Amino acid sequence: MLKFEGIETFVAAAEQGSLSAAARTLGVSRSVVSERLADLERDVNARLIQRTTRRMTLTEDGVAFLPRARRILQDVSTAAAELAERRGELTGSLRISAPVSFGYLHLGPALYPFLQRHPGIDLTLDLDDRFVDIEADGYDAVIRHGPIRASGVVALKLAQSCRRLVASASYLGANGTPQRVPDLEQHRAILYTNRTSDWRFVTAGSVRAVQPQRAFRVNNGLVMRDAAVAGLGIALLPSFLTHREVQQGILRIVDVGAEPETAEINLAFPDAQRPSAKLRAVVDFLRDAFGTPPYWDIA
Repeated sequence: MLKFEGIETFVAAAEQGSLSAAARTLGVSRSVVSERLADLERDVNARLIQRTTRRMTLTEDGVAFLPRARRILQDVSTAAAELAERRGELTGSLRISAPVSFGYLHLGPALYPFLQRHPGIDLTLDLDDRFVDIEADGYDAVIRHGPIRASGVVALKLAQSCRRLVASASYLGANGTPQRVPDLEQHRAILYTNRTSDWRFVTAGSVRAVQPQRAFRVNNGLVMRDAAVAGLGIALLPSFLTHREVQQGILRIVDVGAEPETAEINLAFPDAQRPSAKLRAVVDFLRDAFGTPPYWDIA
């Protein structure tokens, strides 16, 4: 019969990448981790982890077993949380992925008072700009800026997000200020590598894509903002990244007579599972914290 602690240990070892790290995560000794994994492998009659003196890797059976093991842990956690909810409590684990820049500037500060209000919630927040697979990577939810096109998920809007062209006074002084959308093709741009054809503008009811000259490409919004401040080129960025710099005059909004396509900040979760009370509470709390319109757009 499979033991819960064995499944928990296997998932921890797979996610941490070593038995020692799994032991630290679980608060047990490395020998206990090894014993639990050995018991689990006997129970399932398969080798799940290949261990050497230098590294630990999942076997083919281990890779196949991992998503099911994660689902078992999630189901147990959900069941315990539902019982707590019946008593009017919010408890249990919650694992969320979010973009680095938004997480650092806005999501983290919004979540701190939420966690103080609900100390029974064990939240893991992974900040990563890559587009993760919610179920395969073991997340309860992901927060993303822009549309979530993955199948099998439900997306809930947390806040609207305006995007603006911005540049430093030094760049505009040296290169001129574009007045129309076509002018942008003659300018150097700071581009986001995780999104293709990002420079899209609404003109006369239609959308026009622009291909500016590349000055710098990077997969992080904060670095894009700082590159614009340094005068490398024009950047198309959400206002939650640039509102302070615009207010202080460090960056200037470039008006080309057309609005960039807007985006939303969404939270998505698998449609195969009912959102837990704690996840619904997170959504409601974040919506209130960000506001409508969001506080970074009010000024």
